[in-house]
Amino acid sequence: MADAPHAFQKCLSPNCGKTYDIGQVLVACPACGELLDVKYDWDQVRPPSSWKEIEANWSRRDNPLNFSGVWRFRSLFPYATDEQIVTLGEGQTLLQQTDRVGQYVGLDSGKLHLQYEGMNPSGSFKDNGMTAAFSHAHIVGAKRAACASTGNTSASLAMYCSVTQLMKAVIFIGSGKISYGKLSQALDYGALTLQISGDFDDAMARVKEVTKDLGIYLVNSVNPFRLEGQKSVMFRVLEALRWEPPDWIVVPGGNLGNSSAFGKAFAELKELGLITRIPRLAVINAGGADTLDQLYNKHNLRWNGGHFDKDLINGYYQTMDETGAKASTLASAIEINRPVNLTKCLRALHDCDGVVRQVNDQEIMDAKSQVGSGGMGCEPASAASVAGAKMLREEGVIAPSDRVVCILTGHLLKDPNATVAYHTTDQDYFNQILGSRGVKRAAHANRAVAVKNELADIVTAIQLYG
Repeated sequence: MADAPHAFQKCLSPNCGKTYDIGQVLVACPACGELLDVKYDWDQVRPPSSWKEIEANWSRRDNPLNFSGVWRFRSLFPYATDEQIVTLGEGQTLLQQTDRVGQYVGLDSGKLHLQYEGMNPSGSFKDNGMTAAFSHAHIVGAKRAACASTGNTSASLAMYCSVTQLMKAVIFIGSGKISYGKLSQALDYGALTLQISGDFDDAMARVKEVTKDLGIYLVNSVNPFRLEGQKSVMFRVLEALRWEPPDWIVVPGGNLGNSSAFGKAFAELKELGLITRIPRLAVINAGGADTLDQLYNKHNLRWNGGHFDKDLINGYYQTMDETGAKASTLASAIEINRPVNLTKCLRALHDCDGVVRQVNDQEIMDAKSQVGSGGMGCEPASAASVAGAKMLREEGVIAPSDRVVCILTGHLLKDPNATVAYHTTDQDYFNQILGSRGVKRAAHANRAVAVKNELADIVTAIQLYG
């Protein structure tokens, strides 16, 4: 675009590498079908030479763009002018050091940090990317925006549409594949919500077709501008650590947008000389949605300079189709079998010397309870990062002295049913919500104490249990 000649979209494939104007609305390369990156000609635009330039933005936070935890870093993804950006104050999140959870993981004192993205306006990390994609949609004059969602993306899109009134939201969800905490947001914010027969992968396939046919702007993380905003999560982590990279970033793996964005962020920061060392990346699948873990660890799928084995991926997906395999985990936010950013994640794993693991629903819920007991309650998918860090520590991959940042992607109240079921004394409710997903016990339950409505009994209970 004329406003940003230094920014462009580029095909991920080294065999293609075609470039496109940022004014074009694309979710894949028209020439070869591969994913696209947003790239910058740094010779034409001056990037920040030091973190002090970024810090100066925070001192001028009366400007809404500097107040935003995404856009105060806009010099690191300069595809929009200040006048084109749409912000709702996203990214005011917290990096919390916690020895309580660190002890559970097996780390030395002072070494575990939780990056709590549940503090975003819609309650999840999605707002980081949504403000970036929504701003691009506004730049190109979109009147409607759509997504497929397990819940958090739909809540975020609906919020941006409702608050700004710049466009209408169209949301695709699968039948029975969204928590009420998230669905309530999309409905309350006025989005057109279409519930189709099938799961997230089915909804994703349909929304791609519909947006292409009707010219609706697609905001799922296959949209390269979404990932530009999600890079800011890592910028804020570095900011909180006084610009010193940690040893590990551990992140839940669903559609693999976060891991892809984080890898891109660190590669660019290293290129620009703003960091000298890239942290290692651990991507954690849920056991019932473990495509990345299967392909990476069992089939040895690798980035290979962009020459990854497409036949291996296509064959794996074909087998899933033939067997009718569907993702199944109570961590609904990462209940995805066909991650749209798989190839970008492979690149991130290469750049960040990464590893992949899967954890089961029991491990997720136990880790979630430990996060909650430390006062940073999260939805189940978030806790996959803590469960994964614990697994990697037990394997000796993570050392006790390593500084580890686990990403908590969503707020506790995104899926309160799972939390209540874990702590309940009602065995039927436990079995209905958790037992059906393979959770056999609540090892760290904080159950309510039944007591008579008598002062003496209440005092006795407090003295006995308090």
